[in-house]
Amino acid sequence: MYLGTHSTSTVFENQLSYQTDLSPNAVVILYDPMQTAHGNLVLKCYRLTEEAVQLKQSGKNNFINPRNIFEEVPVTLNNPGLIRSLLRDVGDGLHGPYGAEGSGTDTTFDRLDLSTNPYLEKHLEFLCSWVDDLAAEQYKFQHYTRSLRSNVDSRSKGRKAKEELAQAIDEGWARQDAPKRMESLLMSNQIRTYCDQVEKFTGGGFGKLYLTSGLHGKDDKKAAA
Repeated sequence: MYLGTHSTSTVFENQLSYQTDLSPNAVVILYDPMQTAHGNLVLKCYRLTEEAVQLKQSGKNNFINPRNIFEEVPVTLNNPGLIRSLLRDVGDGLHGPYGAEGSGTDTTFDRLDLSTNPYLEKHLEFLCSWVDDLAAEQYKFQHYTRSLRSNVDSRSKGRKAKEELAQAIDEGWARQDAPKRMESLLMSNQIRTYCDQVEKFTGGGFGKLYLTSGLHGKDDKKAAA
């Protein structure tokens, strides 16, 4: 999983096979190496909702809310005492006995880094790419819908014409050559994930800027005094 990319047809099909062939409780655990390398451990656990599984098994080309395709399962990490002791020892810069002179955690300040440009730049790049793909899918839908409308008798008017058009559209979307809606729904879900992450990064960046502005304000007051 690279920067939260999980809503793809490959992940969907693989997870569907596990939940249908292995167990309905099967989940997929995704790991983001880029964010984890910068001090933010990202482990996500997903499984398909019952609604998505039933829709796929039925073979229908119906619409489903993109939010109802994947269900996120909370992940809780529990470390035993020995592991916590090891992490404490690794975090100690000198690896000396606790409380000895010069011992202490080797603290880094990566979390206070004000630069979020690398994350935002990559997210916006991926976001633009997925939006273009979604626009291409929507164009296919529009072209297919226009072809269905052209098959309806244009001489019919009023209520009869609306009923014929609705029936033609329903029958057309049930055909095997109709564009599959699931691909566009997965794209919509992934775009929503990117937007949520951009909001998260920008919110954290504003918080850091507010903190630093307060620190600079105190320094200016001291210098003026």
